[in-house]
Amino acid sequence: MPDAPASILLFGATGQVGHALRRPLAALGTVHTPGRAAVDLTDLTSVREAATSVREAAGEHEPDLIVNAAAYTDVDGAEEEPGRAAQINAEAPRALAEAAQDVGAWCVHYSTDYVFDGTKRAPYTEADAPHPIGVYARTKRAGEKAVQAASDRHVILRTSWMYSRRRSNFVKAMLRLADETDRPTVVDDQIGVPTWAGWCAGATASVCERLLAEDDGALAGLYHLVGTGQTSWYGLARAVFAQFGRTDVTAQPVSSGEYETAAPRPAYTVLDASRARAAFDLPATTWTAQLARFREHVQAADGARVARG
Repeated sequence: MPDAPASILLFGATGQVGHALRRPLAALGTVHTPGRAAVDLTDLTSVREAATSVREAAGEHEPDLIVNAAAYTDVDGAEEEPGRAAQINAEAPRALAEAAQDVGAWCVHYSTDYVFDGTKRAPYTEADAPHPIGVYARTKRAGEKAVQAASDRHVILRTSWMYSRRRSNFVKAMLRLADETDRPTVVDDQIGVPTWAGWCAGATASVCERLLAEDDGALAGLYHLVGTGQTSWYGLARAVFAQFGRTDVTAQPVSSGEYETAAPRPAYTVLDASRARAAFDLPATTWTAQLARFREHVQAADGARVARG
């Protein structure tokens, strides 16, 4: 840990990962979370002003760390709003990375497995060349390149298939669907690694702690941040129903061709995260163990809510 508490600027604090990051980052220093009223990610001037400095009660301090968990994540919506997707996924990250470079701060930015086209049939490593398909994927890849070009002290974390209790995500959709039908149809020919936002946030905090403590430029770069194992959306649905005791629900596998979507989906985007585990001494946690922890988290939160009346 650094001698003094770090000043951390967190963007996207209301999203799945951003919200989960609040508590673990708070253990590292003072976390500033400008909301939409304070910064508009589609306005580069607003982004730069928020990133260049943060104001605390004792005065004005430049951030030691800028974490960007904000993104345009509507894969199909991006096909209809390419300009907005590009602004949030590429231009805003560029501005944040430039600000981090100006003040000597670390810049931590999230990207996605969708930067790959899915034609490979072995886990993708950081050495594999991206080939994004669809607007969302292309804007996220553009964001990666923008951050890499703008900041010498950046860490880009590619993750995949995110879920939590917040926002729209597959796991929430399956639990809702279980109340509507006992035989939901789920795609079985897209393969990836499900990631619980709580696990991702904890791993990210470990990365940030190392960056702040050692300030080692050799740690800068691109990393994959997921658990181990792989499954299809159908496999994940079955695991969700089993974890939450929905034995009355039986998922039915279907092909991607049976669903029409605005944006193409890659068929295989399993990420190999061994580089991040080695660099930051992160544990290898299976996606199934993350799902079990998520279920425990949900049940504990629901129990606490009932206790409060």
